[in-house]
Amino acid sequence: MNLSADETGDSFKRTILLIPLIFGVLILLFTLDLLTGSVNIPLDAFFNIITGGEVKETWQNIFWAWRLPKAITAIFAGGALALAGLLMQTFFRNPLADPYILGISSGASLGVALVMLSAGAAGVGVIFQTFGFIGDLSISVAAICGSFAVLALILAISSKIQSNITILILGIMVAYISSALVTILLQFSDESSMHSYTAWTFGSFSGVTWGQIPVMTVLLMAGFLISLCSVKSLNALLLGEQYAESMGMNFKRTRTIIIANTALMAGAVTAFCGPVGFLGIAVPHLCRALFVTADHRILVPACIIVGGIISLCTDIISHFPGTDIVLPLNAITALFGAPVVIWVIVRGTKFGRGVTT
Repeated sequence: MNLSADETGDSFKRTILLIPLIFGVLILLFTLDLLTGSVNIPLDAFFNIITGGEVKETWQNIFWAWRLPKAITAIFAGGALALAGLLMQTFFRNPLADPYILGISSGASLGVALVMLSAGAAGVGVIFQTFGFIGDLSISVAAICGSFAVLALILAISSKIQSNITILILGIMVAYISSALVTILLQFSDESSMHSYTAWTFGSFSGVTWGQIPVMTVLLMAGFLISLCSVKSLNALLLGEQYAESMGMNFKRTRTIIIANTALMAGAVTAFCGPVGFLGIAVPHLCRALFVTADHRILVPACIIVGGIISLCTDIISHFPGTDIVLPLNAITALFGAPVVIWVIVRGTKFGRGVTT
């Protein structure tokens, strides 16, 4: 798709008008996520907590140890998944591509399954508990190792072939192989390990501790920075691989950066939050429709912010304010994401700007 000067000018004007609005929505939902849950915190108590005033100790513990890390995780994870989805949709020029299309999530799931399911059977789980901080990160480390093992495989294969479609098919096949291995491991695991693994696959922003947040945010901020530095290459890819190379772009190097960056962000989110689906495929389409553009100078920051907004919404809904009910996060994201995907399919290329072939 050609980015005309008139369209670019209109999009930037629209962006300038929308930025205060979406930042306002982000702050509002962030505050709402801190206030609501099984125990609702009154607004005056909320201000006392953040200003160091007198307030119930229970509310302070809920706020600092539980809700604040959860809300921060939701913003970063949602932004990273949306951005990774945008990179994959642009790279494959496919509006239905998502961050996990190369088998990154399946690799992370296999790593976690190896730790959870084999540890339960062999009693290795007790060993992890003795490692303190490292033991606390064992599931995350396993997921990162699994996702980066798949990444290394995909990068090794992509260095031998040219076609993006071939890489796409290979990624899907790797995902099938990983899923098959996980199914075999489940068959030989005990009931407790199966339950723990199943709960992990539901996805959650609640399990990230203050000790894990610095590791997660540094990884995701690196992904955001790399994406912001790649907007020129991403815009060139909208015009096709051959045209991009005629503009002087090193396609192989760009491909490696995009794949590695997607794996970094999707792998990190999966490691700390489990496999959270649909945000990566739905949010880029929402941003294209909202800002009416395919320009990545607008879409990259837009996906980070809108991804954070949508993930905060799904987190608030999943914790069902005022009750002890906690719904699986992936069920909520699917209820949000599936209608968006149906909308994209029904409306054709109008809202799949720049990513359809």
